Amino acid sequence: MSLTRLLLASTALCLASAAHAEDWRLAKDEEGIKVYLSEVAGSPYKAYRGVTLIKTDVAKLRALQEDVVASCAWIHECQEQRLLKHQGDKSWTYTRFNTPWPVTPRDSIIEVTTEQGADGSVTRTLHGVPDYRPEEKGYVRVASVEGHWTMTPKPDGMVEVVYEAHTDPGGSVPSWLSNKFVVEAPFNTLRGMREKAQQ
Repeated sequence: MSLTRLLLASTALCLASAAHAEDWRLAKDEEGIKVYLSEVAGSPYKAYRGVTLIKTDVAKLRALQEDVVASCAWIHECQEQRLLKHQGDKSWTYTRFNTPWPVTPRDSIIEVTTEQGADGSVTRTLHGVPDYRPEEKGYVRVASVEGHWTMTPKPDGMVEVVYEAHTDPGGSVPSWLSNKFVVEAPFNTLRGMREKAQQ
């Protein structure tokens, strides 16, 4: 590909990303936490983005996230979580989630890639790998997860935390439950993380 074509393709990609970002709609703004939703082309499930400020430092938030077992206590509807593998800047986690009756409980396997920014920020990219291990009896494996955590230091000892994801829960899920999840998951997770970080 010529340099000109490469630059044009890169520009088009940036414009497409910007256009998608403009689609975010504020769905909840309470307790210093904002939750935005966005339609995703070809998917019946919305993407979510939660944003808040936490009075702490990035190192503490990173440590809270990397304590895979303990972090289940503040992740929305987390029933159990464990580390499957850690290698370099990547880790693989297995999580089981509670779901209301009669929906079958879900589980997921996520590959997490951690990057340190020059500005002191930390980005943890989430990528679902449902076939990493065989499915567990009594659980429906989450079909796909794409998202990220971004933790950026701000003045006055604050950290801006952004939690963004798009999930396909797999199987059959009532629309009322999926619509509830995309708001409650980022809100309750960020609130739980903030409470833990500021203890």
